[in-house]
Amino acid sequence: MLSFLKSSSGNGERGRWFARLKQGLTRTREKLGDQLTGLFRVSRALDDAFYEELETALISADVGVAASSHLLKELRARARRERIVDVGGLKLALQKTLLELLQPLAVPLAVGAHRPYVIMLAGVNGSGKTTSIGKLAHYLQGRGKSVLLAAGDTFRAAAREQLIAWGERNNVTVITQTSGDAAAVIYDAVNAALARGVDVVLADTAGRLPTQLHLMEELKKVKRVIAKALPGAPHEVLLVLDANTGQNALAQVRAFDAALGVTGLVLTKLDGTARGGVIAAIAREQPVPLRFVGVGEGLDDLRPFDAEEFVTALFD
Repeated sequence: MLSFLKSSSGNGERGRWFARLKQGLTRTREKLGDQLTGLFRVSRALDDAFYEELETALISADVGVAASSHLLKELRARARRERIVDVGGLKLALQKTLLELLQPLAVPLAVGAHRPYVIMLAGVNGSGKTTSIGKLAHYLQGRGKSVLLAAGDTFRAAAREQLIAWGERNNVTVITQTSGDAAAVIYDAVNAALARGVDVVLADTAGRLPTQLHLMEELKKVKRVIAKALPGAPHEVLLVLDANTGQNALAQVRAFDAALGVTGLVLTKLDGTARGGVIAAIAREQPVPLRFVGVGEGLDDLRPFDAEEFVTALFD
């Protein structure tokens, strides 16, 4: 098995996180398992029929057609190169091949280059942006960074109240307005951070569908206004994705990246019903760094993406 298995088997913090991640991938693992169990637990020839069944299993787990085809091509080549002749060896080879596909996404967020480091968050309605901001603030504070929140979702009063609640929970300032547009709120937040010497600004925005062109234009305006407040900002544009949306998440990455130049992803709601195979599709077709994954509602349930532990949790 992958080397991470040994390091995750203890009862420490990393072991507990791995257990939550494994639970979060239950649906994806079961989808794979329903078909892979029969493939990998019986002695059979590694022929075209076997590989066709394997490809079907991968596609059903939301890996997607392009990524599944890529994995099968690489797996066949590895099997020939390493002279793999049994299904047990091929299962391990599949894990290694998937890890190679996902590893380039595992690029941690680094916030030390600018002060304040401005992070703009975007996504569709209900993807978990506001909650992710609260968890991200906690994560950054745990690494010695001061944080300021900008309540840029001016469409929903509930979103503003939710962000204020997260600010109180983390003991950080939230810049908000009862009226005005998102760009104005975030502009004020950046200037407040400059004046107070804050390390990181986390800017919330209202959820929107990529097909709502006027709202996507507003999002572009927010980004331009941030740059006026602080040249070079935003330094990070994070797209928050709901892991339950499957292949639709890939379409969201494409649309928001075209509009904003997305620099990183946050995958939320890996809560046992998620369709986590879409990460492979993103890695193959739109390889934007996956900065964080979230597995629950707790403050500590948002962690940097680790490709090796993800693959291990998926197959274990």
